[in-house]
Amino acid sequence: MMETQGIMNIEEEAETVDTANKSHQPLRTPAVAPSPRSTEKPQTTRSEVAFDVQNLCCWFGAHQALYDVTLRIPARSVTAIIGPSGCGKSTFLRALNRMHEIVRGARLQGVVRLRGQDIYAPGLDPTIVRRRVGMVFQKSNPFPTMSIAENVTVGLRLNGLRDRDVLTERMEKALRMAALWDEVKDHLDRAGVSLSGGQQQRLCIARALAVQPEVLLMDEPASALDPISTMKIEELIQQLKKDYTIVTVTHNMQQAARCSDYTAFLYMGRLIEFDKTETIFTNPGNKQTEDYVTGRFG
Repeated sequence: MMETQGIMNIEEEAETVDTANKSHQPLRTPAVAPSPRSTEKPQTTRSEVAFDVQNLCCWFGAHQALYDVTLRIPARSVTAIIGPSGCGKSTFLRALNRMHEIVRGARLQGVVRLRGQDIYAPGLDPTIVRRRVGMVFQKSNPFPTMSIAENVTVGLRLNGLRDRDVLTERMEKALRMAALWDEVKDHLDRAGVSLSGGQQQRLCIARALAVQPEVLLMDEPASALDPISTMKIEELIQQLKKDYTIVTVTHNMQQAARCSDYTAFLYMGRLIEFDKTETIFTNPGNKQTEDYVTGRFG
């Protein structure tokens, strides 16, 4: 367990520190206050909710990145987090699997429940939370010294799984779910970094899926990819939502409109509006939301 957490933290800390340094500008209250429906809609019953986030505030030292964010993320759906750079999107995403706390000086206030369980409850091992809530970063990061097969099964092996037949079965299943199996099945012993950029990102998705999480977080998973690879990632997201809750950060408004069922708009660390994606893009309840999705600012 400790070995797993140590290896994961090396990778996670490098990604998280970069996020923490993105913006140190003082926050100010949005010109238009968040509409009431930003926390009241969409209506979901308790059994349908994956994440129940209440009054979430996050800091990096003295810098406050999120202010009283409250929303309920529906299960087995795709929720897109949109907003200009530095508005707290990645911070919010990382708070959902306890990666925010990895940064030195970071702290958090509020409640984050996953299927009714407080993931910040005293005594709860963060490694267990991160098993339940997988993460895919903006930049694909396969382990350079490992083969394609080893990259997929590394989390399983670090968690003590040694049965070769089970490892092989889980590897193939994860690669199939990531729509990569047919492309790599004949050269699984090649280095993971030998794949193309889009294939590497799907390999990282397979790695996250191999440990069978309940939720998959994606921080701009297609921002560095070409249009064809981006389309494959978007198609994959649509397939995965049948079995997983997916929360993704994106700067691409067209992508958010195409891929997500629900959209949350953040601005200057505050949740401005949260609703069904169709509503956000066609009939938002807040002028700031309308201005952002139509390109008037941001």
